[in-house]
Amino acid sequence: MQRPEHELIRQSWRVVSRSPLEHGTVLFARLFDLEPDLLPLFQYNCRQFSNVEDCLSSPEFLDHIRKVMLVIDAAVTNVEDLSSLEEYLASLGKKHRVVGVKLSSFSTVGESLLYMLEKCLGPAFTPAMRAAWSQLYGAVVQAMSRGWDNE
Repeated sequence: MQRPEHELIRQSWRVVSRSPLEHGTVLFARLFDLEPDLLPLFQYNCRQFSNVEDCLSSPEFLDHIRKVMLVIDAAVTNVEDLSSLEEYLASLGKKHRVVGVKLSSFSTVGESLLYMLEKCLGPAFTPAMRAAWSQLYGAVVQAMSRGWDNE
């Protein structure tokens, strides 16, 4: 990825990262809209959520949203050298595989991420910015997918 893309990513993330929980909630609300089957994967203390609202407002899930936003933050920070996150992302992939997440669900997460960025940034979310984020997200998923490969 070239420098202009890095700057687009950083610039847009500065706006989003001012309120990570709010924007992370938009991302997950969209994800559950697109793929409701993911909701049962989120259980805390063996308690399943009966609906999306319960899930999105539970303290445990809000903690999960914070963690996801921190992973995106790490990717943005290391956009020049994602290979430095290689091990971390592969182990994160493995954790997701263990709890039953399918690799195919990550494309829906990607769509939800772009949706959230668009909602947050409005007209400032240009096609070039969308392309830069798609590229970054693709690289992150590629690294995470190694957690599915290594048994």
